[in-house]
Amino acid sequence: MLSREDVSVYHPRQPQQSTLWKLLDAHYATFERDYEQTFRKGYGYRRAVVAYVVRDYLKCGDLREGFARVRCPDCCHEYLLTFSCKGRWFCSSCHAKKVVQFGDLLGSTILSPLPHRQYVFTLPKILRVYFRYDRKLLTKLCQCANRCLHRYFKAALNAKTSQLGTVTAIQIFGDYGRWHPHLHLLVADGLFMPNGSFHVMPDLGLKPLQELFRDAVLKKLKREGKIDDEFIRMLVQWRHVSGFNIHNGVKIDRRDNNGREALAQYIIRSSFALEKMQYIEDSGTVIYRSKMGHGKNKRNFEIFSTEEFIARITQHIPEKSFQLVRYYGWYSNRARGDSKKKTAKDSTDITSAATEVLILTEPPQKKIPSKTWRECIKKVWEVDPLACPKCGGEMKLVSFIDEPLLVRRILEHLDLWQECLPKGLPPPQHHEDMVEGVSAKRLTTGGVVTTKQGARCTDGRRGHVLDTCPRQR
Repeated sequence: MLSREDVSVYHPRQPQQSTLWKLLDAHYATFERDYEQTFRKGYGYRRAVVAYVVRDYLKCGDLREGFARVRCPDCCHEYLLTFSCKGRWFCSSCHAKKVVQFGDLLGSTILSPLPHRQYVFTLPKILRVYFRYDRKLLTKLCQCANRCLHRYFKAALNAKTSQLGTVTAIQIFGDYGRWHPHLHLLVADGLFMPNGSFHVMPDLGLKPLQELFRDAVLKKLKREGKIDDEFIRMLVQWRHVSGFNIHNGVKIDRRDNNGREALAQYIIRSSFALEKMQYIEDSGTVIYRSKMGHGKNKRNFEIFSTEEFIARITQHIPEKSFQLVRYYGWYSNRARGDSKKKTAKDSTDITSAATEVLILTEPPQKKIPSKTWRECIKKVWEVDPLACPKCGGEMKLVSFIDEPLLVRRILEHLDLWQECLPKGLPPPQHHEDMVEGVSAKRLTTGGVVTTKQGARCTDGRRGHVLDTCPRQR
């Protein structure tokens, strides 16, 4: 057991104090009311999933939505732990947990101990609008990129029977929240052969791959009825492969486990960062800063009205059933399932004069459970949220409370109940199946109420100290 001096105290976040929460609480109702008249032309029809995600975000970390009791069995120290909204790609706290879990999953379970490279596929601006109004095209864009990459690798290595291994992440945002659909591919830098060997890809120019990708995308858009032959002829005549760009400058060594994990976390990063936001309540504007300079004056910030900024960030919220991460080839679910059935063969690495050939010597890795809320906090903040700050013992989750009447009785007894509600946010009227509700038994890094037996109830910046004995609850 740790001593009290050795325990780092976990301080929870205060969601209602964040810039984004204040902005949405004050202006989202106005944004919904004026959407059809002001924003539909530029951002498309209003999607019901946006209202659900924003509504749940405003409830994330709210004690009134339920909580778990965390109690130390040694000294009876206790606090209340709020539930999360599980918001994908929007709630900074919930998505940060998913980023840590995804990086750990790829780095330890899915990716093979081989050299990897990041490929970024981008489109010309004139084509991006088609993917805004028909987001199913993003799936077909992934298929085009992976087929072209596999064809390019096979031609370079002269390997007809082979398999590519890629993890593809769809990103639909650019700087300042602009609509910018593009792909990030985490690719095993070579091809998997049927005999169990891996042929490493040599360094070659990307112009042939760009032309393959351009032709595949234009043919796909033509088959979908988005463009015609005249448009294609006009676009092909542009310089620099008509705005289709591919970048592969980031390479990860086969022994760099931390590099693979960091790159995996990067490709699913959130579309905006809270630390770059500055909300000015008096003028109703938002200043969003960037590391890159834009425009003639090369300024590194942009000023939005509150409703325009909400439109920018909510357009990147995916539909409930739409997956922004895809697995292809050797890393697909089927291929990984088949590889577990095979027995690993003992062999050594071989290097030839023309192509580096690596023999896969390690057996398929066992599935590792995703990191829990506690492990994510320990990894990111280097503090254990279940370490008792009083005696250093290990605290336990003793109960989950989500019944509204019981939640209210407990909070009123602790003098923590607040009647204030989010402003003007009635639930959406349609498509209730588009976004999952709040689960009562999924925890987040949300608001925590620190308990001290026998202390007077006070409000503090880091939480609340309660004046109740565990026996009284």
